[in-house]
Amino acid sequence: MTARPSALFNFKHMVQITLPDGSLREFPGTVTVAELAASIGAGLAKATLGGKVDGQLVDAGFSISQNASVSIVTAKDAEGLELIRHSTAHLLAYAVKSMFPQAQVTIGPVIENGFYYDFSFERPFTPEDLVAIEKRMSELAAKDEQVLRRVLPRDEAVAYFKSLGEHYKAEIIGSIPAGEDVSLYREGEFEDLCRGPHVPSTGKLKHFKLMKVAGAYWRGDSKNEMLQRIYGTAWASKEDLQLYLTQLEEAEKRDHRKLGRELDLFHIDDHAPGLVFWHPNGWTLWQMVEQYMRQVYRDNGYLEVKAPQILDKTLWEKTGHWDKYRENMFTTESEKRDYALKPMNCPGHILIFNQGIKSYRELPLRYGEFGQCHRNEPTGGLHGIMRVRGFTQDDGHIFCTEAQILDECVAYTSLLQKVYKDFGFNDIIYKIATRPAQRIGSDESWDRAEDALMQSLKASGCDYIISPGDGAFYGPKIEYTLKDAIGRQWQCGTIQVDFSMPDRLGAEYVGEDGARHRPVMLHRAIVGSLERFIGILIEQHAGALPVWLAPEQVMVLNITDAQAEYALDVVKKLKNQGFRVSKDLRNEKITYKIREHTMQKLPYILVMGDKEMAAGTVAVRARGNIDLGVMTLEAFSQKLASDIASKQ
Repeated sequence: MTARPSALFNFKHMVQITLPDGSLREFPGTVTVAELAASIGAGLAKATLGGKVDGQLVDAGFSISQNASVSIVTAKDAEGLELIRHSTAHLLAYAVKSMFPQAQVTIGPVIENGFYYDFSFERPFTPEDLVAIEKRMSELAAKDEQVLRRVLPRDEAVAYFKSLGEHYKAEIIGSIPAGEDVSLYREGEFEDLCRGPHVPSTGKLKHFKLMKVAGAYWRGDSKNEMLQRIYGTAWASKEDLQLYLTQLEEAEKRDHRKLGRELDLFHIDDHAPGLVFWHPNGWTLWQMVEQYMRQVYRDNGYLEVKAPQILDKTLWEKTGHWDKYRENMFTTESEKRDYALKPMNCPGHILIFNQGIKSYRELPLRYGEFGQCHRNEPTGGLHGIMRVRGFTQDDGHIFCTEAQILDECVAYTSLLQKVYKDFGFNDIIYKIATRPAQRIGSDESWDRAEDALMQSLKASGCDYIISPGDGAFYGPKIEYTLKDAIGRQWQCGTIQVDFSMPDRLGAEYVGEDGARHRPVMLHRAIVGSLERFIGILIEQHAGALPVWLAPEQVMVLNITDAQAEYALDVVKKLKNQGFRVSKDLRNEKITYKIREHTMQKLPYILVMGDKEMAAGTVAVRARGNIDLGVMTLEAFSQKLASDIASKQ
């Protein structure tokens, strides 16, 4: 039976929407994301911030005119939080313009945990200004004004913003190719250039706080005008905002730079920006981390090597670093030859591998190095010992066959988990970064490498996230991110599959067939930069390092000079057992000495007066001002040894 023309006409104009659960909804023509949400339920309609149409994030008012897969975005989604933060940046600019009409707006992107907006204004914004601006933002949000989008031709948009006196916006638009259209978003009396998307109305923006103001050059160029950058944070709920602010307060208390000074661990000096001066206690901590990792090497089949600091430019050209990484490399010249301080250790390890003929029977061959590297980081990016220009890596490279990738990755993940646990980290996030658009090697080899990484994490019982396109140009990788005591995430460990560098530098082994083959190179680091990892450790433990890592494990105090000789004898006996012990025999009140050393977050303080001296005992105080009572020196030594063995 033939369909009637009118029925056929209606059928052709039906729009079919596929929802995330696989269900279908049909509409007789174009439908907006907001209308789709309303058709599902009133609650969802109220919560809608935007949508994802065939994977693209769009406004709630976006019109869907053809069949598509659609998901509704709410504040519960990561994309929803991005919309909130993006829109709050515009709300900030709206508030500033309403209070300071002469201020010019520039750019205001989303950043981690928040947003910022740059302004040109005749005077510096003060802390009091930030309080007033935040109050004005709340007032504007309470008006629940619609956020409306319109499109203008480029030249018309340039003229429009010039008419408003917004010369920075006009300059931005003027850099867009001629003939293109640009989108603008208006809320109330404020209109801004933006690609979007945004929340439907300002009433969706409720939980935000302005954090600080800083300087920023226009377009990031120091030759341009210095602008004022107002930073803020925005969240989906009041609870999330408060949790973040509390975390910031706790992070400030744990700041490794502050604790580094208080505990006399290290300092950074203007005579060597981005480089660390380690003090005796800090260097002791460093040595504990390094020696622990050195034992990890020994116990897991790594051969420790040491490559030169400075290598010829031609080597870096062969590896591709000179083209891709030149601006971050420190260079020097001698006898008309150009050299670079190594920013990473990989090429040196291949040069070591290349010495002598290697057999397949020697694979996997694991090299490890505490290699000192230098990278010319911008001054603005330096941060204590977390981001420096000179650092040491627990760097390792495994030369193996493709068939060995899976087993090596399984073993490595198990090893990394043990190391992190020993340092006090039990929560690890696993991410597999897959092939980028620009890459080398065949799809077949990428398939095998990616599959090996996925299978290795499955074999290790680890749930993982796929990060599409984030692999290196030479191969995929697993990234290991640990969570600290206050919930922050630190990406430290990695294992990367490299088919490229062994080929570029001519690495070979003789296979079972007698022919020459290229090895696969696995780049791996567990703690990464030792400087950065020690900074993380300091913040993780708020300076109260576990006994096995503490630079000073025990402080011995006498009450009067009468116990000085006994105290010295206790110190000697503990040191002879390998413990890190210091003494304070000053003629000060014992309460004063206890308080002073308690502030140093020492694991144990031993106090001895006449009674302890007569009985050959010590009064033990544990960290946190906990009185453990009196015990024999032998009993205390056993406790201390037990704490160290169990990584307490």
